[in-house]
Amino acid sequence: MYKALYRKWRPRIFDDVVGQEHITTTLKNEVAAGRPSHAYLFFGTRGTGKTSCSKILAKAVNCRNPNGGNPCCACDICAGIDDDSILDISEIDAASNSGVDNIRDLREEANFTPAVTKYRVYIIDETHMLSTGAFNALLKIMEEPPPHVLFILATTEIHKVPATILSRCQRFDFKRIKSETIAERLLFIAKEESVTLDGDAALLIARLSDGGMRDALSLLDLCLATTETVDTAAVMSRAGLAGQEHLFRIAKAAEKYDAGEALGILGELWAQSADYQRLCEQLIVFYRNLMVAKSVQKPDELIACLPSELLEYKEMASKSEMEDILRRLTVLQDTLQRMGRTTQRRAELEMGLLKLCSKPKTEQPLESRLEKLESAVKSGIAAGVPKSGKRESSPAPTREEIRKTPVEIFDRWDEVLDILKEKNTALYGTLHNSTAYVGGELFLVDAGDGMFSEMVRSDGYAKESLRGAVEQATGKKYRLGPYNPERHELKNDGGEKIEAILGAAKKLGVDTKLKE
Repeated sequence: MYKALYRKWRPRIFDDVVGQEHITTTLKNEVAAGRPSHAYLFFGTRGTGKTSCSKILAKAVNCRNPNGGNPCCACDICAGIDDDSILDISEIDAASNSGVDNIRDLREEANFTPAVTKYRVYIIDETHMLSTGAFNALLKIMEEPPPHVLFILATTEIHKVPATILSRCQRFDFKRIKSETIAERLLFIAKEESVTLDGDAALLIARLSDGGMRDALSLLDLCLATTETVDTAAVMSRAGLAGQEHLFRIAKAAEKYDAGEALGILGELWAQSADYQRLCEQLIVFYRNLMVAKSVQKPDELIACLPSELLEYKEMASKSEMEDILRRLTVLQDTLQRMGRTTQRRAELEMGLLKLCSKPKTEQPLESRLEKLESAVKSGIAAGVPKSGKRESSPAPTREEIRKTPVEIFDRWDEVLDILKEKNTALYGTLHNSTAYVGGELFLVDAGDGMFSEMVRSDGYAKESLRGAVEQATGKKYRLGPYNPERHELKNDGGEKIEAILGAAKKLGVDTKLKE
């Protein structure tokens, strides 16, 4: 029976694991020194090596002839763990064994000494799927585990694992594997399998896999099902990326504000039985790639496409304004949401294309409106004072006299961005290298330019995505807004300039007496 490549080439020792040397080196040293922890927590995205390292660690701590922290893979223990014939090593899927009764059975079993191995090892995959009761039951045995028991927890959503569990584990974060590392591994495997894999094709597969080795091997397996000579054309075809030229045609029509041409292209695709919802999703990915090409100096790692298409993305991005890209991306996201609530998908997509090709309404710049407001304050209008009168000559408060809202840096911003990446890729790209602040009920973001302010002001979906990510990470609802150094300041003195506020208020004729 044919064995899939990702199973056939699963790492058997720590040295076979690629892209996670910061983890494998530590684990080897612990095993070689004979000081393994009683509990480990492996966190990372899919296909980065969590389960593989779990099984290797289970072999290494029980191997009869370990070699520098690596299992020998030749003794009866290693062979039994590889073929799942040793019952002392239990691999539990928390998605289907999430109840408290399952963990209670585990606790009862854990009290018995292992039959043939030194350690009884429990590998709990997708740990975050355990119920609250199951977590509480697991915590009890993790507090005072028997000396012959070792736990290995693996998860893709660490924020769902209780802090009480985290504090009792050695945590290892598995990073996304670099595209060059994955491509190098694919070329090695192709050589060992006696198949031809083009270097550009290997790199394209690596980029499409989004940092996961398993996804890369699965896509290579899919390509080898039709040909033993894998080139970029074969990868594009099997990955469903062929025929991207119509996306560029629609985008160019939108740049020219030519709605007729865009609808004509849609008519051509309709004749070819194109799926409208899939087309809208492709356009969203297209404008996301355009956004990345516009904002990143080296977008090669972030855009999965052919080298020739990357050049076309860069050329189009150089001629486009970021505001237009973000506006069109927002239009497409709204269109996709509406398409999911109606049977008239073609009409919704046609309306979306018309909005893509329409010129944006010119709005009065924010700075101009602020200048007018300041002029109104100086003239006394904002305070309800007539232009003529005794108060007309009273000086208006300066910006220094108006108290700034105290805020502090939000130190869990990276965690929020990781959650946001799954919810809204476009907004994640905009907030790359940004800083967040909190102050009371306010959550402020400093993205370095006006793109964030524009996106949150005009895009309800973006605002809700960010608010949801913040709430998921902190458990608290905030009011969102852009950070403005003229209105906000970092906390350092807790009460400075209050007299300036009262003075400014008095100059405007505001009653400053406290009322019960």
